[in-house]
Amino acid sequence: MFLDKMKIRRKETSQLFDMRTFSLKQVILIFWGVITGAECRKGSAERQLSLQTGGSVTIPCHYDSKYTEHKKYWCYEARSIYSFCSTLAYANETKGNVSVIDHPDQSLFTVTMSDLQSKDTGAYWCAVEIEGIFKVDETEELYMTIQSVPDLSVVSSSVTGQEGGNISVQCLCSSGYKSKDKQWCRYKDKRCSVVGKTDTSQNPSVQISDDGRESFSVVMTGLTESDSGWYWCSVGDRQVPVQLTATVTETKPAVVTTEAGFKIEMLVDY
Repeated sequence: MFLDKMKIRRKETSQLFDMRTFSLKQVILIFWGVITGAECRKGSAERQLSLQTGGSVTIPCHYDSKYTEHKKYWCYEARSIYSFCSTLAYANETKGNVSVIDHPDQSLFTVTMSDLQSKDTGAYWCAVEIEGIFKVDETEELYMTIQSVPDLSVVSSSVTGQEGGNISVQCLCSSGYKSKDKQWCRYKDKRCSVVGKTDTSQNPSVQISDDGRESFSVVMTGLTESDSGWYWCSVGDRQVPVQLTATVTETKPAVVTTEAGFKIEMLVDY
């Protein structure tokens, strides 16, 4: 009888500890939600995307290489302090109009949202799940505005060029942004490093041509394989992601037979 009572007491203590542990984590998450919720509004995020109704977008989310094995997810803005971030999809799954793909070799995951509607306007987070009671998930915030005529857009969000060649990206902006500074920056490690601007001396391999109306073009010349990656076409406080792929030209031997019957080996680019 005494032993049975001890077992019951030990079980009750264990259950109480589990409840306290759960409550403690809930308090931490709610407190974090209150703090970040105050910032979850238009203008607080570093990345401001203006996208077209009915369109789609692919967004890169970088993370530290030490989190390669951790879960990644895409979540939507706070609705209350008890539900500060609504998970839309985890990496390598598709739910509704959201698809998330992890690229561990690049230390990033991409989020594609299709058939965008005005109700999709709001703050979002790229997030990496960090386990533990006192651990807060790694996040990066951005704000998306969905409208019939976006403040900024690109003709093509994915461009490819050969090594040594060049690429051109055409960016379109609304009348309210045509006088704003234009930039072309490279997105890496959660930062966007400016590689070209309209109001300063430019990188010789990057030229930005502004027609002064509602469009400007970015040309990158002398491409190298290392130029491959994600960039932002930017005007004022608006950005649009563009993926650049620089392909390497392969040189293979080819045997050519002349009219005299001689065989000549030549190097041919493919």
